Amino acid sequence: MPETPTEGLRLDKWLWRARFFKTRGLAAKTAEKGFRLNGERSRKTHALVRPGDVLTFRQGAEVRVVRVRALGTRRGPAPEAATLFEDLDPPTAGAGR
Repeated sequence: MPETPTEGLRLDKWLWRARFFKTRGLAAKTAEKGFRLNGERSRKTHALVRPGDVLTFRQGAEVRVVRVRALGTRRGPAPEAATLFEDLDPPTAGAGR
């Protein structure tokens, strides 16, 4: 049964579709280490994300803060994946003072 926006999509699946991680397994491991969904701490890889949700998670040494724009229907090319989220804390030039 396909996921609908009212039902949401598993966090690990969304992170993989949005191309934050190369595999769904890496996305799941990151989620297990902890993340924030709308400001609430969690470690559940099966947490459901919906459009409008704000996610905070670690991607390597970087902390990412993104707003979910869409759930997507597949893991598509990078330009398609970029439409699934809005980066709320983009890297700035000259960071690392």
